Amino acid sequence: MKEEQRSLLLQSSSLFSPPQGVKLSYGTAGFRADASILRSTVHRVGMLAALRSLKTQSVVGLMITASHNKVTDNGVKIVDPSGGMLSQEWEPFADQLANAQTPEALLSLITEFVEKERIPFDGLQSAEILLGRDTRPSGESLLEAAKQGISSILGAIALDLGILTTPQLHWMVRARNKGKPATEPAYFEQISSSFRCLVDLIPNETESNKMDNTVVVDGADGVGGEKLEVLKNMLTGLVIEVRNTGKGGGLLNDGVGADYVQKEKVVPRGFGSNDVGIRCASFDGDADRLVYFTVPTNGSSKIDLVDGDKILSLFAVFIKEQLSILTKEGNENPNNNSQARLGVVQTAYANGASTDYLKQLGLKVIFTPTGVKHLHEKAAQFDIGIYFEANGHGTILFSESWLSWLEARNNELSLVSEGSEQQKAALRLLSVSKLINQAVGDALSCLLLVEAILQHKGWSIQKWNELYQDLPSRQLKVKVVDRTAVTTTNAETIAVSPPGIQEAIDAETAKRLKGRCFIRPSGTEDVIRVYAEASTQEAADSLADSVAKIVDRFLGFGSSKQ
Repeated sequence: MKEEQRSLLLQSSSLFSPPQGVKLSYGTAGFRADASILRSTVHRVGMLAALRSLKTQSVVGLMITASHNKVTDNGVKIVDPSGGMLSQEWEPFADQLANAQTPEALLSLITEFVEKERIPFDGLQSAEILLGRDTRPSGESLLEAAKQGISSILGAIALDLGILTTPQLHWMVRARNKGKPATEPAYFEQISSSFRCLVDLIPNETESNKMDNTVVVDGADGVGGEKLEVLKNMLTGLVIEVRNTGKGGGLLNDGVGADYVQKEKVVPRGFGSNDVGIRCASFDGDADRLVYFTVPTNGSSKIDLVDGDKILSLFAVFIKEQLSILTKEGNENPNNNSQARLGVVQTAYANGASTDYLKQLGLKVIFTPTGVKHLHEKAAQFDIGIYFEANGHGTILFSESWLSWLEARNNELSLVSEGSEQQKAALRLLSVSKLINQAVGDALSCLLLVEAILQHKGWSIQKWNELYQDLPSRQLKVKVVDRTAVTTTNAETIAVSPPGIQEAIDAETAKRLKGRCFIRPSGTEDVIRVYAEASTQEAADSLADSVAKIVDRFLGFGSSKQ
């Protein structure tokens, strides 16, 4: 390493002291904590982003957000060149960087890592990092810390893209590395024109004309509401009313947002009796999650929730329909590649009724451990992979090879049967691939796709919600001495250790009709999470309580005294 580079790193890192007595860990959400202790961490993630760009010789992103956390929190994460999350192989290095106690220790770590990874570090190579942040008050000073971290690496350039949703930054990094326009106007233009195309292809006989084309959206007082105000003016065939935009003095994620609505199952702030029966939706703070809901009765604070599992099911029904139209008359072609490998990916937290419904449709359902990175990786193995978590985070991935085939097939059909049902199906699938975010779950693009499909099918939100009836469920947390004592297999549904615990869980589960229960260690705190399902709410509650007692017996604070 050049002396100039060494002194630059030492000088820059000496300006940012790491928080004392706090150990930070890089997870699916990157680093996340109270904003007041994050300046040093964000500064170092700036360095990490520059190193990642040098290593991959590509543009990477750095996003400052804490998503659905309270407004006093913040966080930082890196967007890889694909538009996905930071490679898991780099996560341990991220942890070491964040927790290094002195500038000298930091320099030593970087020197060692650069050598091991063979990163070109002579100042001759350039690195480019796209920066984005959400609307949190702490975002601006943290962004400055990130910029200083980036500029401490010779040849690294930071491009500040201002306030963005997290999915917008992911989309822009992916577009930039594909040599496509990577601006916010380009993003808005792509998703609005793809939506328009889907609406134009709605069959004339559909009852969508009778359908109410208004949706009321809770913007969580975050960046999503702000961006939706811009996007809604570019749309035809859909009326969007945005509430909790962040402009009315409401507090980010406070009694609003997808996380609150999905977990509490109550109306968000700003919604009430006037909204009975209306189609409503909620974004989370950085607009990568989406859930729908209706207010069922006057004066009720409860809602009928339409969560990520139902969004997945709606998308799966539509994609499957279009594929079957596309392949209907295509069998005469021996080179026909239209039998797309369509797969659906869920976690064990998906409601059992949704899994049964998807299997009844004849779809292949795969389970992965909790965490978007696991779902995304598995979905990418199909020609078309749909993944969603119940919390409303998910998307549809199309393989490059299948999209190339689809483009060619569409061109072929436009020559021989312009305007045929097959060609329309091809155009719809191409439009979906451009509308839906190929990098990450995106509340803005998912909202537009839901609305286009509901119009296409002429469905109300009530009809959509009736696809299947959720099984009652209950989630609990049990404080334990050591969460690592629980190890799991089979996508976290079976506890391997401690010995005997799974048998005890199975015995309790067998006592309930349609019973299903699993435990898993939390990724961030010393608790074990319990999830239970059964045919009635009472049975789901009692199963969760019984299994919580089993966990406490095996692992709780009482167990250490035995």
